[in-house]
Parts: sequence; C-alpha cells; structure tokens
Amino acid sequence: MLLKSIRTVLTKINYGNSFMCKGLSTSAVPKEEKIKIRDYNINYLKVGNGPHNVLCLPGALGTIWTDFQPQVEGFDREKFTLIVWDPPGYGKSRPPDKKFNENFYEIDADYAAEFMKELQIPKYSLLGWSDGGNTGMILAAKHQAAVQKLVVWGSNSFILPNDLDLCKSVKDVSKWSKKMREPMEQIYGDHFPQYWADWTDGLIILYEAKDGNICSDILKDIKCPTLILYGEKDPMVDPVHASHLHTHIQGSRLHLYPEGKHNIHLKYAADFNKRVQEFLLQ
Repeated sequence: MLLKSIRTVLTKINYGNSFMCKGLSTSAVPKEEKIKIRDYNINYLKVGNGPHNVLCLPGALGTIWTDFQPQVEGFDREKFTLIVWDPPGYGKSRPPDKKFNENFYEIDADYAAEFMKELQIPKYSLLGWSDGGNTGMILAAKHQAAVQKLVVWGSNSFILPNDLDLCKSVKDVSKWSKKMREPMEQIYGDHFPQYWADWTDGLIILYEAKDGNICSDILKDIKCPTLILYGEKDPMVDPVHASHLHTHIQGSRLHLYPEGKHNIHLKYAADFNKRVQEFLLQ
C-alpha cells in the first residue's frame, strides 16, 4: 500500500517528461537559462510578461518540468511572469550536489532570495510544493518586504515521528518497482539511489538536531497573504500539518481537496491554476 501511494506521487515526473510529446514545435518550448549564484549555476525558466512575478519552488529532487509543467502551460502570461528553477543541486542546477544537513531548507531559501535579486525582481509571490513549500515559508518569513503572497501545498513546518518512519521505509529505492525508479533515473542516472538516500538522511539529521522543527518557530513572521492547499488523501503529509499551518500563519486561507493526494496541482491542474491565480490577483 505504501509503495502504491508513492507511485501515485511519482507519476508527477512522468507527466513532466511528456512535455515534448504534446505536439509543440521546438521553437515553442520555453528556453531555459542559467545564472551563477555562489557555487551553483542555477537552471531556470522564465515565461510570461505579466506584472505579477511568481517564483515556483519544486519538491524533493524536483525540477522545472517534473513539478510545474501545468502551471507553466496554464497560467495567464499577460497577468503573470513565472520563474521556475531547478533548486540548487537538483536537475540541471548541478554540480555540485546539495548537502542535506539540518539547515538545507533555510539554505535553499537564502539561495532563492539571492537568485531573485540577481534577476532584479524585488517583489514576487511564491508557489511552493512539498519541500518547496517548506523553503517558501522560510523565505516569506525572512524576507517579508520581497514576498507579496505565498501559496503552499503538501508542506510541513515540522517532522513527526511517523513522517520520519515513512521516509525511512522508502529510503532503499532498490525495493521500488522499475516503473517508479525510471523517471528519477532519467534525471539523476546511477546517482539517484544514493541521492535519494542522502535526502532521507538529511531529514533524519534535521529531526535529531532540531527536534523535528523545520520552520514552526517562524510561522508567526509570515505576514503576507497565504493560501494553503491540501489533498485530504495525501499519503506523504499528515493532515495535522495543513491544520497547523492554517492556525499559525496569521490570516491564512485553507482549501481542501477531499479526494486529492500529494500532487493536487497536477491532478486538479485546471481548478488549482484558476484558484491560485484568483488568490494572487486579489
């Protein structure tokens, strides 16, 4: 049952890899670029010419196309400019690999803030999925003047013992089916098993070093309007996390997808895009 749930989550990558199979010509595919931020050449995509800038933050080991294809294709490009990155150490923003220590979420948030400064975008909203939502919450709390609005889903501000048990149970990718492994292997090759294990170990390190706290202590510092979305059948994130965020982020809104799992922005892309765009434009 657990592996079946994870298979559902990993279908997001197959969806992303289908981008070139939709009848688009090569010239129609948005061009990715790179910019040097400290020790990483950050790979990113910028689409649209709208006045509202939106930075999209992928999840664990996620990339532009595995995690945000429906938003790149579906957002109104006259109202929004979407900036989507491969986070430091992920996808084409390698080498080097990411170091998964107890501060890796905070480090990513600092990179994201510096990345947007280098792009000369002083004001922007955030869309953060899963790990990307964790990064987004830290970024919004630490850089209040820059972040206009925050949207997170499948995210958590602390790690519960059962969250850790779930991560440990899927650490060994040799126990995954070939269908589950292949999408990540297309991105990371033979390095994927170790890299996934490193990510899992990073959560264990964080849990032990910080008593499971990712950013619960700074939720009070998030002052921008915030929308929290949650799939009520999410196999990866306990319902307590959505409730906790809603309670502790002042003035936040919560929207539930009763049949949704972890990848609600892919499964319910049309509704998700409409709902999020309306929130950002209010």
